[in-house]
Amino acid sequence: MTISHNLLYIVTIFFTLFQLVFSLNEQMKTTPPLPILPLPSYSQLKWQQREIIMFFHFGVNTFTDSEWGTGHESPSIFNPTGLNANQWADTAAQAGVSLMILTAKHHDGFCLWPSKYTNHSVIGSPWKNGHGDVVQEFVNAAKARGIDVGLYLSPWDRHDSRYGQNKEYNEYYLAQLQELLNRYGGVREIWFDGAKGSNATNMTYYFNDWFSMVKELQSTINIFSDAGPDVRWVGNENGYAGDTCWSTINATSLSIGNASIANYINTGDSRGTNWIPAECDVSIRKGWFWHKSQKPKKLSELLDIYYKSVGRNCVLLLNVPPNTTGLISESDVQTLKQLRGAINTIFSFNLAENCHVEVSGTRGGKNGGFGPENVLDDDHLWTYWAPNEEDKENYWIEFKVKSGKIKFNVVRIQEAIGLGQRVKEHEVYVDGIKVVKETTIGYKRLHRLKLGIVEAHGVRIKIVKAKGTPLISSVGLHFDPFWKPKVDVTSKMVH
Repeated sequence: MTISHNLLYIVTIFFTLFQLVFSLNEQMKTTPPLPILPLPSYSQLKWQQREIIMFFHFGVNTFTDSEWGTGHESPSIFNPTGLNANQWADTAAQAGVSLMILTAKHHDGFCLWPSKYTNHSVIGSPWKNGHGDVVQEFVNAAKARGIDVGLYLSPWDRHDSRYGQNKEYNEYYLAQLQELLNRYGGVREIWFDGAKGSNATNMTYYFNDWFSMVKELQSTINIFSDAGPDVRWVGNENGYAGDTCWSTINATSLSIGNASIANYINTGDSRGTNWIPAECDVSIRKGWFWHKSQKPKKLSELLDIYYKSVGRNCVLLLNVPPNTTGLISESDVQTLKQLRGAINTIFSFNLAENCHVEVSGTRGGKNGGFGPENVLDDDHLWTYWAPNEEDKENYWIEFKVKSGKIKFNVVRIQEAIGLGQRVKEHEVYVDGIKVVKETTIGYKRLHRLKLGIVEAHGVRIKIVKAKGTPLISSVGLHFDPFWKPKVDVTSKMVH
């Protein structure tokens, strides 16, 4: 090899390395946009991804055919001879549920575990000769199936004589709280409400003390109440969030047990300085406890609740009460299977994957890592389409069918909420016709088209207003065979 050949070889190698470094530098230039505060915690993000969780109301009310116990019930009436918490957990697992919450103590004060601070518990029950522990069986069954657990310890206690005496009762309540959080391993959600007896209106719950103790004992737990601090109530027991639903809200405007804030917690606050997302609680039956005279809701009702809770940026807390035998009734089990089957049928296939995707612009260009292809991957949190910030008031993403038409009636849109909730207003167009005009998106927004099934060449999603650059992590076009809108087909498509 001559000197000239050597020189040419060296120059070629140098040029190739230069191109490689230049290419890498080009790829490294585009950084993610700044987050918009407030942001969710790790535990809140995990909670949000659960989508559906399950409540189990069980206790002396199950045996007295009542919703609110008096506190004077004898523990001897609690005798679920066929209790099988494994069946509860199997039911939850088949429904795709990853968190189960148990009423360890309801308003009647009866404890489902052998508390050393009261005899009004399973200790006085004929069930297992007073040696049973429902909470322990519940935890064991959930753990064996990889399901997380939560607990509800009612602040209102209609049995204990200390109720109404602030210091004495709060000490009693904190003692039981420590029992539950120390004895049964990791708890992922603890549930509080502000219910009070009419004969003890001056009773003060030391919520700040309770919450501090909870966080000390279990650092990764989410605390639920009207006011959070981790998860807030949605403001009703129908399972419905507001059409507008922000995960952000002002904690200073919240208080527990205050009915006047129902509308505020239902919608949240776009200017909120705290990330406290909403949880939608509803029972599969009319009542929260099991009653022989009641039947589970129809599939169409449960799907409507799903769209108006999970589909409006919330988590659905669905109550499924065990019966007097200590089992989930077969009718409820089958209804839950139907619900999970329907959800899987609707959302297992994304028709948008058959489309070519175009956008108004992309942050960093095609190689910036924020392209529209990200809305069709499996990561619904940390990969996303980010438009050019310069395209303000003109952010859009469009799906064009590669050949023929697609038939669908549901549009799914998700934001990358790990960097904050941003979208204030958005619209959906089908072949140029506006079919959706709505506000927030959040973790997940589901739109069932009021006109019903449409066949189209293309779908455009337009972000009309946002807090900073909108970040869209996932989009889906789905077919829901169970959706039968009650509208005149000649009506306008927009809703």
